[in-house]
Amino acid sequence: MSLKRRSAQWPWHGLLVVILLGLAIGLWMATKQVNYEWRWERVPQYFAYHDEVTQTAPVAGRIAGIHPDGVYSRVDVIPDAGGSLAVITVETDTLKVAEGAQVAEDQEIGATRHWRVGPLTEGLWVTIWISFASGFIGLIIGLVTGLCRISKNPALRGLAVLYIELIRGTPLLVQIFIFYFFIGTVLNLDRMVAGIGALSLFVGAYTAEIIRAGIQSIPKGQTEAARSLGMSAAETMIHIVLPQAFKRVLPPLAGQFISLIKDSSLVSVIAITDLTKSGREIITSSFATFEIWFTVALLYLLITSVLSQLLFWLERRFARSD
Repeated sequence: MSLKRRSAQWPWHGLLVVILLGLAIGLWMATKQVNYEWRWERVPQYFAYHDEVTQTAPVAGRIAGIHPDGVYSRVDVIPDAGGSLAVITVETDTLKVAEGAQVAEDQEIGATRHWRVGPLTEGLWVTIWISFASGFIGLIIGLVTGLCRISKNPALRGLAVLYIELIRGTPLLVQIFIFYFFIGTVLNLDRMVAGIGALSLFVGAYTAEIIRAGIQSIPKGQTEAARSLGMSAAETMIHIVLPQAFKRVLPPLAGQFISLIKDSSLVSVIAITDLTKSGREIITSSFATFEIWFTVALLYLLITSVLSQLLFWLERRFARSD
């Protein structure tokens, strides 16, 4: 029976391979039609690169000695005006002077190289940081708002409904502009704080509705049973309702946080150098348009894929605990 089932799956696997090959061939033909010169070799330097720092003579004088020590060389300069010996350390293969030569002040002696983080790596880190901070704060806002949404207090319920409808009814880009140029100006907020604040309020409104639906999906009999055992309303919510609701809302929450990572690209409009803005700045100097945008898209895909797998793992752990 198992052999028949396996053999029956082969045509579908073959169809998948044919579709993927068709997509690859179509993409290759499209690049030929565009007649674009690909420069993928330029991309790695935007993740990390060797930065060369020029070392110059601090004073005019004579090269008293050059002492190689592996990769680096120590260059001793005797000042013409007298005084203590000047020592410069450079990489051996960058030396531009010889022993005994006269050098002028600020004349180039050599250089040192250091690995530095490229703009794509810096932008990726900013995107991850903004997404994590906004998601965490938004989860707290959503939890509080979701509880207020089902509260019997009309003031709390009304404020929660107003906040949710206001945020969900306006574009995120407009919210970012308002938060940065109006609220940020009044409160003198940094653009990073303004960006995180706008994203947190945005994701908090959607999270509130997800949490509300999860809480209301728990049978009322469990609440009544907990109250009959002497538990208070707060204890019932914390120990009985919320743990079960969290398991049920984990998939939609995962989708919301994945969407947040992609929505975080909009903070580039207020001059936050995230992954998207870094990509735009690189394109203006390198003209490698398609290579950079494809790389940026793959980086976003990488982040969302890792988050998806993490949340899928949590979902399976919770499923086993039932």
